[in-house]
Amino acid sequence: MVAGDLLSPTKVIAVHLNYRSRAEQRGRTPTEPSYFLKPPSSISRGGPVARPQGAELLAFEGEIAVILGAKVRDATIEEAERAIGWYAPANDFGVHDFRWADRGSNLLSKGHDGYTPIGAAVPASEVDPSSLRLRTRVNGDVVQDASAEELIFPFAQLVADLSRFMTLEQDDVILTGTPAGTGVVQPGDIVEVELDGAGSVRSTIFQSERPLSAHGAMPKATPAARSFAIGVNAPRPVTLSEDAVSALRQVSTATLTVQLSKHGVSGTFLTGLRPSRPDLRMVGYAHTLRYVATRADVREARRGSEDAQKAAVESVSQGDVLVMEARGEAGAGTIGDILAARVLARGGAGIVTDGAVRDTPGVAELAIPTYFQAPNAASLWLEHIPLDVDVPITCAGALVMPGDVVVGDAEGAVVLPAALAEEIAHDAVEQELREEWALERVVEGESIRGIYPLSDERRPDYQRWHETRKEE
Repeated sequence: MVAGDLLSPTKVIAVHLNYRSRAEQRGRTPTEPSYFLKPPSSISRGGPVARPQGAELLAFEGEIAVILGAKVRDATIEEAERAIGWYAPANDFGVHDFRWADRGSNLLSKGHDGYTPIGAAVPASEVDPSSLRLRTRVNGDVVQDASAEELIFPFAQLVADLSRFMTLEQDDVILTGTPAGTGVVQPGDIVEVELDGAGSVRSTIFQSERPLSAHGAMPKATPAARSFAIGVNAPRPVTLSEDAVSALRQVSTATLTVQLSKHGVSGTFLTGLRPSRPDLRMVGYAHTLRYVATRADVREARRGSEDAQKAAVESVSQGDVLVMEARGEAGAGTIGDILAARVLARGGAGIVTDGAVRDTPGVAELAIPTYFQAPNAASLWLEHIPLDVDVPITCAGALVMPGDVVVGDAEGAVVLPAALAEEIAHDAVEQELREEWALERVVEGESIRGIYPLSDERRPDYQRWHETRKEE
């Protein structure tokens, strides 16, 4: 069977998350399969795939397509397995600049013509389904390589599950999930998905020449969409050197505010927050979460789905500081000990909220610095709805951009603009050395004149002291 010749499905059904490698990457393993629909018009035999004008995040997802060989309804696992007619290589393309408007449907992001290329199929009777191996290449380089043994939900289970609710017709297609290794492709890139024993399907990316008519949603490359498209959190705007990180673990937040003011930046100290562990230092990159005021209709509409709070926690990367905007509202907790423990387990460097924290005794036992306004045992949803992840927020009166560097000590926490953080880290160390020298002089009975601040006349004295310190 070849897609486009004999394949005429009534529906194309795709599985959200079904490979262990992908689940580990996403930080969550589903306990049951979940799905979305793609229109049959998205099917092609391969060839050109258009990236709409204004879009950046066209991503590939190599998948094994199950093609039904018989009509089936309310099937057992054994009946479902017999109903599978073919397996084929497929690609579940998506332009994630439209995820913001899909609200979970994936129609605008993944329903475009040509976004489900399917290659030549192998009869199910000729292969052991657990031995099937999928490979995806971009410009000849292997980027995905996984066996069907890695599937969380086997092929027959997917068929049986879906058949509980709908009639699956002959030629209907189930895209069975993608392994780790997905990514964004650019015009000119060639993506090839190969299935051992069946063959491959090849797609060439091109930039659409037709402007996108503004009848509805337009592309928007949000940080969350970028994170999803590349399979990991969005790249940080900067990555500090080891020396800078070491420096920021030593200098005080007070020193950092002085250095920021020298760059014309003020208002970045997170006023009014207390540390759960004054003995711990915090240095990390801002991973932001925004709460809005609660409203019954919005709260009910979001009930039962993964909310932004849990999505933020499950997308924490090594070295992230989860920073929450709670509008200064301390009438309900914004995080508790279980989710705080999860942030720690995912490698988080800290937690900051300008609202309240639940389970504060338990949070204080965790080896993760947490800064908050007040304790409050009340449930999150009494006052807050978690809404957005990795967007600019205002926390404790300070603007926090995703990827900013956040530093905390016993006094509090301060935000360093990403572009300035490296320079400020080194300058702060030098400032504290000058202050250490000045304190020694004052303790020995000298006047602060010429010492604090350091005058040109006393600079040679400081330099000699500094050189002596280096030798020690």
